[in-house]
Amino acid sequence: MPARHRHRPSTAPPLREFFLEHLFLNVFNVILPVLICAGVGYALAVTKAPFDNKVIGGIVSKVGYPTLIISHLSATRIDVGAFLDMMLASAAAIAAFGVLGFGVLRVLRLPVRAFLTPMMHGNVGNIGLPITLLALGNAGMAYTMAFVVVVLVSIFTVGMWIPAGSFSPRRVVTSPVIWAVIVALGLLATGTHLPEPVEKSFDILGGLSIPLMLLTLGHTLATLRTGSLWRAVVLTGVHVVMAVVVASALVWAFGFTGVERGALILCCLMPVSVATYLFIDQNVPEYAPDVAGFILVSTLATIVVLPLALSYWI
Repeated sequence: MPARHRHRPSTAPPLREFFLEHLFLNVFNVILPVLICAGVGYALAVTKAPFDNKVIGGIVSKVGYPTLIISHLSATRIDVGAFLDMMLASAAAIAAFGVLGFGVLRVLRLPVRAFLTPMMHGNVGNIGLPITLLALGNAGMAYTMAFVVVVLVSIFTVGMWIPAGSFSPRRVVTSPVIWAVIVALGLLATGTHLPEPVEKSFDILGGLSIPLMLLTLGHTLATLRTGSLWRAVVLTGVHVVMAVVVASALVWAFGFTGVERGALILCCLMPVSVATYLFIDQNVPEYAPDVAGFILVSTLATIVVLPLALSYWI
């Protein structure tokens, strides 16, 4: 009788393993520039180079973020109704993070003015946009842009009031970010394009905001106290658990499926926003190094959290 054919095990890696490795590398490639920019800011502090946090913060809040919002949204192509639905879900997510974060900070006996704003707002701009583009395509990035708009509006309203310990309606009315959102939504609803010279100018000016804030973050990390790293690790772990709970609840409540579902989950899992640091440094500077450590550890955790979520949840 002929010898029975024996199946040889394949030496090729399983498809899931290949996907995970590819995804990990791509996520790392997104996170690494963030860490490099922060490292440059750290080096500036170590070498005692001139660096004015207040001047940089003013440029970012009055020029960088407003032009970034308008330039991104003017190029977005998405149904206005779907965009508004995602904005509503984004607002609900921020509110949920705020309620849960307040309770956690009370239990841990940490100052709400310093830590609540970072716990409420994720870094959906410079990390969320490229990740959703990679994982979900242009449609995913368009939904993420809705989340970005709500987060930025929240940061420059609630995110200012909490560290300052006061509410200022005048700041809302005069905020360049709020007016930028109004203009951007008008462009989106009417399908209007900015004139090419204006669009290119806004692209350049909007590109200032993220690197300047990362330099500021790294500059502050030079003053980070060793003990605060443990606090940053605990807060990061709690933040990830909160994100899973909030994302699961909102996907069910809004009935999101497909790309919408994936974009919402990814946005909830984003690390702590760098932009929140601006108001912590201005209003409660004694806790700025602790918040900087929280932002750093939260960003590093993304290298593990996002590939797992994309593989087993999204």
